[in-house]
Amino acid sequence: MASPRAWQRMLSGRRLNLLDPSPLDIEIEDIAQGLSRVARWNGQTSGDWAFSVAQHSMLVEDLVGRLKPETQTKWLRAALLHDAPEYVVGDMITPFKSAIGPDYKDLENRLLAAVHLRFGLPAAIPRDIARDIKRADRAAAYLEATQLAGFAPSEAKRLFGDAVEGEEILLVPMEPDEAKTSFLLRFSALTE
Repeated sequence: MASPRAWQRMLSGRRLNLLDPSPLDIEIEDIAQGLSRVARWNGQTSGDWAFSVAQHSMLVEDLVGRLKPETQTKWLRAALLHDAPEYVVGDMITPFKSAIGPDYKDLENRLLAAVHLRFGLPAAIPRDIARDIKRADRAAAYLEATQLAGFAPSEAKRLFGDAVEGEEILLVPMEPDEAKTSFLLRFSALTE
């Protein structure tokens, strides 16, 4: 009996094996395409467009730079790519990821390791960098929750902590092609 198909064809023509991803099958244009069309908060946000994972990724990278201005460019690139696996698996909300269990996290980690290797980063980034990215990710979640997803500040603070940096940032959802272009421009700036 044939195994079920475990790969996805990308617009670049690449076939990415989700169970055994190769860095050679990963293209930044495919990541930008996917992330610009994946909605944060399952699309339950205000605005003319969904707030995309591409925008969220740029926000997290910006917040890492604000929280730790001395952060090396390669680690800012890691922050920009922190949710890159979602270009093929989508953005599942944390409660759903918890319900699925460790198999989902394992798949996501394999995809992220392949993305890191493809773009000149170690498969596993240092713990202090991962901690900085997680802190910025939680601050981004706070900002998104309060500005776009209808959370009261007290509720968002309880769930995500304070937005210790960036509260002056005004989040405006972009249409997908604009988010894709912005993501690619930021990636380019972090790889030169």
